[in-house]
Amino acid sequence: MKKLLTVGILCTALISCDTVSLTQAVQTANSLLIPSNSEVASGLKEALTMGVQKGVGTLSTTGGFLNNPLVKIPLPEEVKKVESAMRNIGLGGTVDNAIKAINTGAEQASKEALQVFVGAVREMSFQDAMGILTGGNGSATNYLRNTTTQTLTEKFRPIIEKNLQSVGATKHWADVMNGYNLVSKTKINPDLNAYVTQKALTALFSEVEKQENDIRNNPTARTTDLLKRVFDYADTKK
Repeated sequence: MKKLLTVGILCTALISCDTVSLTQAVQTANSLLIPSNSEVASGLKEALTMGVQKGVGTLSTTGGFLNNPLVKIPLPEEVKKVESAMRNIGLGGTVDNAIKAINTGAEQASKEALQVFVGAVREMSFQDAMGILTGGNGSATNYLRNTTTQTLTEKFRPIIEKNLQSVGATKHWADVMNGYNLVSKTKINPDLNAYVTQKALTALFSEVEKQENDIRNNPTARTTDLLKRVFDYADTKK
């Protein structure tokens, strides 16, 4: 009887030890799998910084806007309505020059604005970092768009304006407006700088989102240990 009791006590002790060890192992595994809030914030900022760098790199190359139909900046809608009429009276070259100058200005401004975007990303406060991480495609870019657009617009506008002037867009735009007013009863003069700024920012955010989604959906795009850790965890929440 004593032998049986001793064996029972030993078995209970062994099971208890195994349970404790297993619990500790699970806790350790979870701590390794689940990134801290600090790691999540850092990982998201790293992903966005990479997205900005790649996105700006794509758009700031020669023809980055003009030769990409997805982001090419056309004439404002008010002017487009009579664009064919302007071409019919021999102003086609003026229209083409303006479109080229507008897109070249946006291209050059994108290059100069890289540090503006990178700085904004680094200064972001991710209070809802975990929610953004597990929020799916575009979540981080949407957060960036919602929290930085006003500041970026204020910083971006003078860069756009300077570059529009440097490529002659302002002059070409004045020529277009003169031609437009010849064929239109409504006299308008849209704010070219504001228009190009808005279009350029929209294109940049679109490129950033493409890069973010690539990191979310393509494990091979996670080129650092931090990105792997953070976004591998996000994969478990899909």
